[in-house]
Amino acid sequence: MKVYLLKETLEEISEESLFHPTEAKTDGQTAPAAAKNQFVAVVTPQEWAKKAPLFNIGTEQDLLSAPVASTKAEVNYDSLTGSFLIPDRGALDKRDWRFAFALDARGMVFIDDNGKAEEMVMAISRSKHTKKGCLERFLYDFLETIIENDLRVMEDMEKELDEFEARILAEEEKLSLERINEMRSQTRELRIHYAQLIDMTQELEENENGFFKEKDLHYLHLFMNRMLRLDDIAASLRDHTSQVRELYQTQLDVRQNRTMTLLTVVTTIFMPLTLIAGWYGMNFRYMPELDKTWGYPAVILVSLAIAIGCLIFFKKKKWL
Repeated sequence: MKVYLLKETLEEISEESLFHPTEAKTDGQTAPAAAKNQFVAVVTPQEWAKKAPLFNIGTEQDLLSAPVASTKAEVNYDSLTGSFLIPDRGALDKRDWRFAFALDARGMVFIDDNGKAEEMVMAISRSKHTKKGCLERFLYDFLETIIENDLRVMEDMEKELDEFEARILAEEEKLSLERINEMRSQTRELRIHYAQLIDMTQELEENENGFFKEKDLHYLHLFMNRMLRLDDIAASLRDHTSQVRELYQTQLDVRQNRTMTLLTVVTTIFMPLTLIAGWYGMNFRYMPELDKTWGYPAVILVSLAIAIGCLIFFKKKKWL
């Protein structure tokens, strides 16, 4: 179990300092000071099962009774509980991280058995330095950590789509929609994730239990605004994938139309030639041209004239 005090930076303390503040001291800090600070703790499900009564947060509910299925927050009588389902940005539609949480005015506990929550909290402790430590600012930093690379991920997708679009317009033949379909699926996952984060942030902003200070709720409002912008970008990116797919299908249709036009032209040219060949292939005894020396060359000239006439006609009509 890891426990941190919310100060200018996250300051790690022992669990004894949290549970028994009158019996322990932190480095350079007396026990009463440790007791008054808000805290963040990361525990495993096994540790939570044993020490939940000591935290006294959300003890009326079994947070681990059902597998985590979404990112959400639920307001209880004396606590706020919920879960995080965070898609892995390296494999958006294939892997995710899941853990639960509980909080009240004193602090927040993450219940996690895969190490992701602890990794994120430690990243905040290394990189964030604030003028004051509070639960609202920690939540802002934690939620920001979830989406910190999303804009770059979507920018990379946008560049890929632009390159694919250019290749379609250049009429490259060896193209596949597999990557486009994958990006479409990934943007769908992002939008679902964003919708859940927006709902969670709205639930936190409501501050129904009064766990958050009104003057510090602007941190959650800032995060909400950023989420709405990212959701708009994801929606635009999903529309772009649809446009590229339509462009690809249009180019396929154009190629098919060209092929059908060519086949139509060839068929049209050879239809009269086939008629001539069938006519003179009947070999009736009294066909006058059969006994003429100029009969065979005449048929050849007529056939050439028909073919050339058809080609000229198609050119004028811009069918070729």
